[in-house]
Amino acid sequence: MSLEINHPVPDFELPDLEGRLHRLSDYRGKIIIVNFWSCECPHSERTDKAILAMFVQWRLHGVVMLSIASNRSENFQDVKNAADARRLPTVLLDADCTVADLFEAQTTPHVFVMDREGILRYRGSADDVTFRTKIPSRFFLDEAVESLLEGHLPELTDSPAYGCTIVREV
Repeated sequence: MSLEINHPVPDFELPDLEGRLHRLSDYRGKIIIVNFWSCECPHSERTDKAILAMFVQWRLHGVVMLSIASNRSENFQDVKNAADARRLPTVLLDADCTVADLFEAQTTPHVFVMDREGILRYRGSADDVTFRTKIPSRFFLDEAVESLLEGHLPELTDSPAYGCTIVREV
């Protein structure tokens, strides 16, 4: 099953770093950012800084961010240390890549934005950085979230994700 833009995202449940379970449906009524994340990937570290700077304002308007650690090559302590150091609000553990597979997430970061009804409105890269473009000039995630906060759909709904490949087997 492939997630489609403008369709509901199926519910899932994952534990956070303290072992508490979180369901996607727990956040219905809020704009949700699902960010496939890595403690080792320099692209995740770079985008964490930009996303968190924007998130300071967004969370005041009912936006939540769920960072999902799906790399089977990363151990719990390294994930926890990086999440704490970067001050990420909610990091969920996807040890068997079930949710990464559901979202067809390929890289870290790979972001997905759902509206308040749980409808997928954007998926792809957080910004326009690529192998050839080292400095971002456009923040796709910011555009998507701001559009939803303003009450309209994002113009850009899909972009190629760019970052480190999610390690599904070790």
